[in-house]
Amino acid sequence: MHIDFAPPSNGTYNNSGSCRQLANYMEHEDLERMEKGIYTEGFFNLAEDNIYKSKVIKDIDTNIGQLLKTDAKFYAIHVSPSEKELQAMGNTEQEQAEAMKRYIREVFIPEYAKNFNKKLSSSDIKFYGKIHFDRSHSDNKLNMHCHLIVSRKDQANKKKLSPLTNHKNTTNGVIKGSFERVNLFQQVEQGFDKLFNYNRQPTESFDYHSTMKNGSIYEQLTIHEQQFIDEKKNEIFQSSEIKNNISCNIDSKQNSEQFFNQVNSKTADSLLSIFSLRDTNNYDATQAEKLQAKKLKKIKKKGIR
Repeated sequence: MHIDFAPPSNGTYNNSGSCRQLANYMEHEDLERMEKGIYTEGFFNLAEDNIYKSKVIKDIDTNIGQLLKTDAKFYAIHVSPSEKELQAMGNTEQEQAEAMKRYIREVFIPEYAKNFNKKLSSSDIKFYGKIHFDRSHSDNKLNMHCHLIVSRKDQANKKKLSPLTNHKNTTNGVIKGSFERVNLFQQVEQGFDKLFNYNRQPTESFDYHSTMKNGSIYEQLTIHEQQFIDEKKNEIFQSSEIKNNISCNIDSKQNSEQFFNQVNSKTADSLLSIFSLRDTNNYDATQAEKLQAKKLKKIKKKGIR
């Protein structure tokens, strides 16, 4: 999951004034898709779907109490799943969009609030999201991602919240508190895996990419060494599984042959018994006939006398 905070600029991401320009940009894809008769998604927040752009602009632009003219009024955040993550989120664009909104509401916004260390919850964060389905600078087949406009002030329009601050748990001075971006990235990644039952590989993790980008040579070598060990373990495990399957197949074949031989033996014994019984019966019948003939001869002899 790739998450980034768009830096303020003089263009679309100029956040010292109205959010109208950003809201217009977030809606531009809808017109193209509507012309083609393709499914679109409206703005959403923590509880509502299909919110009008005019409401989004008005709500963000009026939630600026005690902010100076040059202060940031809002922040833009991009949440972009990988292709593998998108596959875990659903089979169709609509399923993936619904899963994304659920992820933003149940995982991302609660963790975003928590990492300000001001005892905030998701209901304290004023934000609006918009699903996009295409990325012009991507070679991925699946490109669904989410744009968020998050107000600088909380829902009550009292607390200033900046995810770009570099302060660490400050309690004195004008700026109090902090924002733990690294912890946010780790927690929302774990939340995604739990929500969608996703089996994340080590090379997909935020920690892996962060270490390979910003870590020391020693840390990078340690990561590679652990990766090599894990791959060897998987190879050994798979090899063991194959051997076990072969062994099971051989045992099964031997058991089948043994059973077949036992059945044949029992069948043969039964047949011999039947044949023996039949021979015995034939023998008894022959003997009876001979005895009967002897009796008839004796009777005839007596009669002649």
